[in-house]
Amino acid sequence: MSLDQADQGSADPLPPGSPAQSPAAAQLSALRDQTGQLSALRELRSRGRLRGVVALLGPAFVAAVAYIDPGNFATNFSAGARYGYALAWVIVMANLMAMLVQYLSAKTGVATGRDLPELCREHLPRAVSVGLWVQAELVAMATDLAEFVGAAVGLNLLFHVPLFPSGLLTAIVAFGILSLEQRGYRRFELAITGLVGIVFLGFSYDLLMVGADPAAIASGLVPGFVGSDSVLLAAGIIGATVMPHVVYLHSALTKSRVVCRDDGERREMLRFQRLDVLLGLGVAGLTNMAMLFIAASLFNRTGNSVVDSIEAAHTGLGALVGGGAALAFAVALLASGLSSSSVGTYAGQVVMQGFIRRRIPLFLRRGLTMLPALVVLGLGLPTTDSLVLSQIVLSFGIPFALVPMVLLTRRADVMGPFVNRPITTAAASGIATIIIALNVYLLYNALSG
Repeated sequence: MSLDQADQGSADPLPPGSPAQSPAAAQLSALRDQTGQLSALRELRSRGRLRGVVALLGPAFVAAVAYIDPGNFATNFSAGARYGYALAWVIVMANLMAMLVQYLSAKTGVATGRDLPELCREHLPRAVSVGLWVQAELVAMATDLAEFVGAAVGLNLLFHVPLFPSGLLTAIVAFGILSLEQRGYRRFELAITGLVGIVFLGFSYDLLMVGADPAAIASGLVPGFVGSDSVLLAAGIIGATVMPHVVYLHSALTKSRVVCRDDGERREMLRFQRLDVLLGLGVAGLTNMAMLFIAASLFNRTGNSVVDSIEAAHTGLGALVGGGAALAFAVALLASGLSSSSVGTYAGQVVMQGFIRRRIPLFLRRGLTMLPALVVLGLGLPTTDSLVLSQIVLSFGIPFALVPMVLLTRRADVMGPFVNRPITTAAASGIATIIIALNVYLLYNALSG
């Protein structure tokens, strides 16, 4: 039975306001347009206070996958093992940056009905748009490197499958998850959210087993660095947290998910997008903090400051805490790699279709972007070093997504009544400036060293 039929109860309902009509039915009747149909937003909201809200959440949880991908494991565990809690403030700062960035991306989709790559193609010179597409494809390769290597290591730790076959298995599973999107956005969102939950629960368990020092945490929330190497890791943390490909993707997830009839409904949708971002990115931030706290408490405190691989972190958890902690770590790593690789492929299609109006078969796209990861696995290169390097590459790609978004969302001719306030533009510009400054420092440090 359709929603309208259920609400009406008969083929010939009583007029709104009739004494025999229930208050809920009268409210729904008042919300119908001239065709007698509820808008998509009103239909979802009519499901009830809780179900109506939950139905509007989801895009930020898909985006949040990129903020807890295997690259985060490498950078957060390296930072915690080497410097204890000292870089905890970097994770907090990066997560606050991510919340603003992802909300602006979501707002772009809701306000314009276009995703960010499409807007770049429409409003920026063609040469700039093509250049942005080329760098986005290179960033996609760095993203896949982190995701595939991480998932392959997870499979290896859990089932002792060699790394190269594990990478191929990851590709197959990622395609299966991505195929859910073809059967409706909600199934895909729920699958990804479930995997995010597994990662969160895995590290919550490990943190409970390991414990943390509240005084040291408070000290680590005060900004500061411990030598130039800590700046390198800080840039890696930011690169692993603020992810360029989901800046593009989030706008695509919201542009047509719920069709709004007018600006009033768009404003209502944006309220739910803020809640979605707060919850989704909040879970990701807490997970990242848990990673660093575990490494600081377990490895830095005991003098094992050189945790030079994800495998070493897994072994250390097993030896110092127990098999349950090591299992939770490996399961979380696998869930992270599988979910983020699926989202990465989805983002790649959005980027290509938006910037240059081209689509290629998913198998070909996946084959091209996963090639560096398969080379790393096939040659037996150090997996954690490769993951950290991939996050630094991603950090260099962030400004190429942020700067166009800031420039477009400050334009009234693009955003209409949803144009950024000056303080929002200033905050977003500050985020881009901080990231660019970190990248310049890294380049200078590499050349002078």
